[in-house]
Amino acid sequence: MGGFFGAASKRDVVLDVFFGVDYHSHLGTRRAGMVFCEGTGGFQKEIHSIENAPFRSRFDGDLEHFHGTSGIGCISDTDPQPLLVRSHLGTFAITTVGIINNANELIEDYFERGGSQFMAMSSGAVNNTELVAALINQKEDLVEGIMFAQKAVKGSLTLLVMTEDGTIFAARDRMGRLPVLIGRDANGEGYCISFESFVYHKLGYEDEYELGSGEIVRITADGYETVAPAGDQMKICAFLWVYYGYPNSNYEGVNVEVMRYRNGHIMARDEAAAGTLPEVDYVAGVPDSGLPHAIGYANECGATFARPFIKYTPTWSRSFMPTNQSVRDRIAEMKQIPVPELIRDKKLLFVDDSIVRGTQLGKTVDFLYEAGAKEVHMRSACPPIMFSCKYLSFSRGKSDMDLIARRVVRELEGPEGDKHLDEYADSSTERGGCLLRRICEQLGFDSLGYQSLSGMLEAIGIDPSKVCTYCWDGKE
Repeated sequence: MGGFFGAASKRDVVLDVFFGVDYHSHLGTRRAGMVFCEGTGGFQKEIHSIENAPFRSRFDGDLEHFHGTSGIGCISDTDPQPLLVRSHLGTFAITTVGIINNANELIEDYFERGGSQFMAMSSGAVNNTELVAALINQKEDLVEGIMFAQKAVKGSLTLLVMTEDGTIFAARDRMGRLPVLIGRDANGEGYCISFESFVYHKLGYEDEYELGSGEIVRITADGYETVAPAGDQMKICAFLWVYYGYPNSNYEGVNVEVMRYRNGHIMARDEAAAGTLPEVDYVAGVPDSGLPHAIGYANECGATFARPFIKYTPTWSRSFMPTNQSVRDRIAEMKQIPVPELIRDKKLLFVDDSIVRGTQLGKTVDFLYEAGAKEVHMRSACPPIMFSCKYLSFSRGKSDMDLIARRVVRELEGPEGDKHLDEYADSSTERGGCLLRRICEQLGFDSLGYQSLSGMLEAIGIDPSKVCTYCWDGKE
């Protein structure tokens, strides 16, 4: 996915941006970059790969050369950025997060309008951030250009633009799929822009403002102002709370960790009402993002919470590094360190944040049985994922058939099953029960349960019409 951080101040902001970007490292694994300016013209910029080393070690050597009272930086799972662009609108830095599903269409339209070239990457593809810059430059000022780009992109687009005078423009996706928050320096020296609220709290900034859907805000050291108002629709991604949001952060006033406890509580409550709670020795979370969901589950059902296996993270902090799939799989396996005393001859129930492809989860179950587990029950903190995300790309899968739930539906009923996905997603139906049994057979669980869509939305606690649930129900 990706994330960004920016700051405009009356003092040097290099360390603020360095730590601010580093604190977004959980959102991406491929590339990162920072760019700074003093507001008097000229920029300093660096981009590095972070596929095999963390952000801070890649950029530590650059800090002594950076200086500036304004700066922006990003963690990216896609193309190298931020970029520096020179156009009739001046020279500016730009970083983007999102997906452009109609990129080829926009590129062809650009050529038809008289544009002559893009820098191509080795694959022949165009850097999406460069494409967004080209869209912006078709208009007569930055704000009009950003609005044009927001409207033209099919998918999602959240961005920062920094001009030579140190002004930063922040724009939230027009459907608000990701959060954009402004923090105020506690000493009154400036402002910052962030995805994650805990980031600026740690850096000495206080909560100031959360952008609405499609809103564009102009930020300087002296203040901020809305230059394009928010729209009246929102579809913020539910996975912010379920999975990839950091536990300390708040989105739309709802804390991530608190939501996850509540989500586990609701799952156990509903299972107890349905009479499907198994008798187990321990309830555990699949580390790390499943842990808080499991704590809520254990507290509600009165079971003992435990950690039967621990992830070893000092050397490989993220299971999806490096890019080679076979190496990633081996690293994920090597990271799982068992506590035999909590596994051998025990009945275990694990809660994971989600079940996407199921590949690694199946290997985890095998690992637990090899360590002597008597039973392994699995619960997913969200409903069966039926559609690949086309807005934020939270997983690497490119096809719906990469998703274990959709693959099993196709195995059970062929293409006809696609007409009944709502039934397959509901475990109380005959089709839903068939889905659970087949996945149990394939992955080796003794039982399987999914959080309901209504239960997950109850745990989030904001107006359900403002939450994107596309990957579960296909509704845009």
